[in-house]
This record gives sequence, structure tokens and C-alpha cells, in this order.
Amino acid sequence: MNAAPGVEVVAMGDLFQDRIDSSLKRIKEAHPDKVKVTKDKCFTGFDNYLKVAASPEVNLIVTAAAPGFRPIHLKAAVEAGKNVFMEKPVAVDPVGVRSVIASSELARKKGLAIVAGTQRRHQQRYLELMKRINNGEIGEIVGGQCYWNQGDLWVVKKTPQMSDMEWQCRNWLYFTWLSGDHIVEQHVHNLDVMNWAFGSLPVKVTGMGGRQQRTAPEYGNIYDHFAVEFEYPNGVRVMSMCRQIPGCADRVEERIVGTKGYAFGYGEIHGTNFWKFDGDEPNPYVQEHADLIASIRAGKPLNEGRRIAESTLCAIVGRMSAYTGRAISWEWAMTSSKLDLTPPKYDFGPLRVEPVAIPGLTPLI
Repeated sequence: MNAAPGVEVVAMGDLFQDRIDSSLKRIKEAHPDKVKVTKDKCFTGFDNYLKVAASPEVNLIVTAAAPGFRPIHLKAAVEAGKNVFMEKPVAVDPVGVRSVIASSELARKKGLAIVAGTQRRHQQRYLELMKRINNGEIGEIVGGQCYWNQGDLWVVKKTPQMSDMEWQCRNWLYFTWLSGDHIVEQHVHNLDVMNWAFGSLPVKVTGMGGRQQRTAPEYGNIYDHFAVEFEYPNGVRVMSMCRQIPGCADRVEERIVGTKGYAFGYGEIHGTNFWKFDGDEPNPYVQEHADLIASIRAGKPLNEGRRIAESTLCAIVGRMSAYTGRAISWEWAMTSSKLDLTPPKYDFGPLRVEPVAIPGLTPLI
């Protein structure tokens, strides 16, 4: 609603009514003249996304549910002829990634837009930096590092009133089938920047990680730290780290190394050609929506679906390697992996928490 004039909210969907109520209250307070949602256009339950997509007055859908739901939400939106803003990551397993790519191709054929929540792709300092890297200002790229190391995040503890499914969905960060683990849910931003800078995708991934500090039941079955090596064509390697542990050193950045210097994603080049970004920069979280809406209205819809699906898969393969202790080729994961974390059924009943992965014992699927 901040991104362009003439945008109104006309329908909402969520698993839970209290989440709709709180969201609706916030946006009404911020934009009272732009909220046109009526009670009969607030949908709950596992089929809420189908009802939103079926609403004829809807032109653009924002899908920001837990990542495990995004492949089916995107598929329904595109099949219904809707443009989509899709938060990152867009899947939690290779089966989901392939679904997103298929939906993105269908969107292209239908002339629909898909923009992902990788706001760095719409951020002025990153755009300027990538121009300079492509123009050879750091020379030939020979390696890089990327990081998302931070403290802990929110957590929802289970109450007696909650079913297993409700608790897991409300506490979605901590279950691999819902979030993909934090390497997928969060670190995908940094990995997407590295793919962007390199202009290619990794060919081999070798990772490790574990669960050392966040071991209580409310932290589900995800890890709290990862370290992954991504090997790109011509033997170029990127060292990747991500961690969610309080009381440790924080670091969130990308560093691209070339033969003439090195570049930081936040807008600096050091070496033969020093440069530091000092221009104007609109809020990238608003700009990504502005670019999406402008492309729809111009009849030149952006489609970032395949690109974000590929970057999401990079993060997924990093997790799979760490979970299993195996080195994995990106091509195998894209074309052959049968890993599908979808639960047996979607209802508010019992749902087993899968065991925490153990490298060397957890099978590679």
C-alpha cells in the first residue's frame, strides 16, 4: 500500500482468525482509506488460499505464509490468473522447488507477474555494486564468503489447547517442513546475492552443522548453526555460515573476492578500484513492491520465480548436506531428489515431530 497509489486490500486468508484480526487491525490503523476487506472476504482454515485466489476482485496476491505452504499457494494463485508477490524462501524441499518453477513457467505463459521477497535485488546499493562487478572492477571472481549470524528469534510454546498441527504452524520457524530450517528461511538472502554476483549456480555443496544451544522441545527439529561450502563452476568456492545463537558475534553480509579486489554487498569495493555507495536509496522493502506493481501496470510483468526457486534450492541443498553429512551435486538435487516434507494430511490433529537429523545416519533422499 505504500508502494503505489490505487492499491487496496480486498481479501485476506490465514489459518487462524486471531492472526487475521490482528493484521487487519494494524493495516486499518495505517491505511484506513485503503482497506476494503469485508467479513465475508476473511478466510480461515487450510483452504483459505483457494478462497482468496477465487475472489474475482483480487488482482495481486501476497503469499507470506510459512515457506512450506508457498508452492501450493503459488500454484493456486497462478492457476486462478493472479499476479503474485511471494515471500522468500519459496519452498523447503526439492519437490517444492520444482513445483514453483513449473508455476513460474505457467505465469510467464499467462502474462502474470511474480516478484520474490529478495529485496536486495531491488536495493540501489546492490544494483550499483553488481553493475561494477559485471564491468570488471574487482577483476575475475575467484571466491567469496557470506554470513547470516545472529541471536535467537521468537518462539511459541505449546499449550494444552493446541493440537500438534496448530502448535507447529504457530511455531513454524522451528520445524523443517514449515521453515526449511534457518539456512533456508533466512540465509537464502545471502546465497541469492552470491548467485547474482557469480552469474551462475553452484555445482557441488558440502555442509555441516548442528543443534548445540537450542535443544528444548519448543525449538522443534531444526539446527542452530551451519557452515557450508558452495563450489561454483571453474572451482570457485563460497564459504557460507549462518547461526541463530544468542551471546555470539553477529555478522550479516556478503563478500565477493576478485583478482583486483573484493566487494561487500552493502556497497563497497576495496582494491584497485575503491568505491563506496553514497547515493539515495528508497526503502528496498517498499521498492520491490513498487517494481512489481509498475511492471503489472506497464504490461511488462516481472517474473522472478525460477531465480528465487534456484537460490532457495541452494539453501535446501546446504541443509540436506549438513543433515546427512553427504556432499551433494546441485544438479542431482534439482532433477533427482525425491525429498518431500509435506505432512501426511492438513488438519488440526496429531502430527509427529520428525527427529533431529544426525549426519552419517540421516538418509539422503
